[in-house]
Formats: sequence, C-alpha cells, structure tokens
Amino acid sequence: MHPIPYTPDIEAIAEDEATLANDILEQMAASSRCAFERHRHAIRDAHAKSNGVLKGELVVHPNLPPELRQGIFATPRTYQVVARLSSAPSDIHSDKIPAPRGFAVKIMGVDGERLTPELGGANQDFLMVNFPALAFGTIAKYKTMLSLLEANAHAPDTLQRLVAGTAHGAKGLLEAVGGTAGATLDGLARDNHHPLGETYHTQAAIRFGSHVAKLALRPVSDGVRSLTGKDVPDVGYATMRDVISEHFARQGAEYELAAQLCVDLERMPVEDAAIAWPEELSPHRPIATLRFPPQASASPARQVYGDDTLSFNPWNAVEAHRPLGGIMRIRRAAYERSSAFRHAMNARPRIEPSRHSDIPD
Repeated sequence: MHPIPYTPDIEAIAEDEATLANDILEQMAASSRCAFERHRHAIRDAHAKSNGVLKGELVVHPNLPPELRQGIFATPRTYQVVARLSSAPSDIHSDKIPAPRGFAVKIMGVDGERLTPELGGANQDFLMVNFPALAFGTIAKYKTMLSLLEANAHAPDTLQRLVAGTAHGAKGLLEAVGGTAGATLDGLARDNHHPLGETYHTQAAIRFGSHVAKLALRPVSDGVRSLTGKDVPDVGYATMRDVISEHFARQGAEYELAAQLCVDLERMPVEDAAIAWPEELSPHRPIATLRFPPQASASPARQVYGDDTLSFNPWNAVEAHRPLGGIMRIRRAAYERSSAFRHAMNARPRIEPSRHSDIPD
C-alpha cells in the first residue's frame, strides 16, 4: 500500500473542541498551582521526574527511499541533540511505583518554516513514551480521564503501587469511563524494566513531509539491547536515574529512529491516538541513528538544567513535522502554559539550546 499524502484537511476538529480544551487547560493549571505549593517549586504537568539528560548526535541515513526522504530527513546530515529521560506522572514519586517512561529528543539547528517561532531557536522536538498508543486518544476522552489521572499522580505512593499492581483487573472500569483498555492498562501496569532497553513511540501522528507518520526509537547497540525486558532490581526512590547514570559512566548507547507511514486512515487514524497503527499494514522503517557517548547524565548542574531550564514541546517544530490530531492540538497550549508557569515560578529564563556547549556537563 502507498503512503497517503498529507493535506490540511486530514484533521477533523470537533465543534466542542475549543470548550473541552479550555476546561482541560484550566484543570491542569489548577493542578500545577497545587503541585507548586506542595514542593514550593514548579514542576512539569507531565513527565515531572527527570531520570537523565543526555548529549548526543542524530545521523540521518543516506540513500533513503523517496517516501522516507522527508522534512529534516531529506538529506544525510549529522545533528547535535539533547535528550531527557523521564517518568510520566505529573508529580514526583518513588521509582518503586511502575510508570510509563519518556524519551524526549531535541534536534538542534534544523532548517525549515517554524510552527512556533516565538519559542526562539531552530530546534525540532520529538516526545516519545515507551508504549505505542495513548490510553485516552481524543480530547473528549482525555477530559473524562483527567481527574482520575491527576488523582493517581498525586496519591500516596502506597496507593499508586496498589493501582499498578491491580491494573489488569480494572479493564471493565476503564472501558466504562471511555478508555481503550489495552492502552490504558499499558500505562497503569508498567513493569519496572530498565528504561534504556525500552522502545519509545510518538504515540500521536505527525506530518512527515509529503506524508503522515508516527516515529519510534529502538535500542540497537549491544549494551542497551541487552537491557530490553530486563527488570531493574532493588528499586528505590531514584533508581531509574541511578541505573541510567551508571550505564553512561561506563559506556555509550545507540538507538534507531524509525518512521511508520500512514497508508490507511481508517485503520491508522490521525484523530484517535489510542489506536496503535498495525505493523502488518506499514512497518517501522529506519531513517536515522541516535548515538550517545559515555557521559555524566545526572550531574548536579545537568539535573538542575533539565528540571528548570530545558523545555520540550511537540510544537517546537518545523512545518514539515507538524503534530497532528486532537491530542497534539491541545498539547500546543498545554505545553506552552506549563513551560511559562514553570520558568516564571522558578525564576529561570526560557532559552532554547543551540549547541552542546549550552548544556552543562
């Protein structure tokens, strides 16, 4: 099957989307203010807990076929990147609680028309999570689930561990409130696998030049491939940060960035991020290699920079990689509001890095 062409009308905006989005943003803002009062420090609305910040390079593969030679991947080139590894909840808890893990990549110095020029810089952000579908993949369903997600994120650690441990028995409840049970349970009942061995996904669709795609990041070097599916033993409060730091103190890591082109809008929808796109229709195909040398991924200066200065936003992007679908549309305002609040309350400047030397060692 051939990849479908990108056109602006590929997205379908519901009549009540603006109202729902405003309600969600107000609820998230209230939650952020509460979190600030608890910590007396502003944290992110999602993926609040950093597990490491990495400097590396992205090498675009040569000789890609035309359908993959799109956007910033149109020509072979090596880019400097900075990545942030994280845990998904909107508050900071012990790593004893299983949680989705995040892998956000900022590609620096890209060419192209910018979607949000007011952010400054010339960077392309891709935000990924270690399962392919989002539990509540439309704005309406996300609003239904938001209170439950926030209550779980702010619940005591013992209750969160109970929720994670019993998530597979909650399928009926989750479906009753409008969720896609498979994706929801993936999110709630994660194992504490080593984060460096996981495969990460954009979950929602993006424009891919002339086409539409989702991206995935897969471990390929022996050191990280050996960690795939491997439980982290003796998990404590910040064990994920510690095991990542221990790995990069000794060796580097290599990942493959792959694109999954949309070939069927019925089975590979843009507007519902809860539906994983079938590999049998369109497999992920390699487009670039992401490499990280050995480094201090959690030095004090780098941790502070990652928590208080560094920002990632799917709309910090070029037009050729425009985020698509309702979940991505609401993220435009949500990420901007969250970042502005965090930087203002922590009295930190909002600066986009342009080179490796901007990130502390």
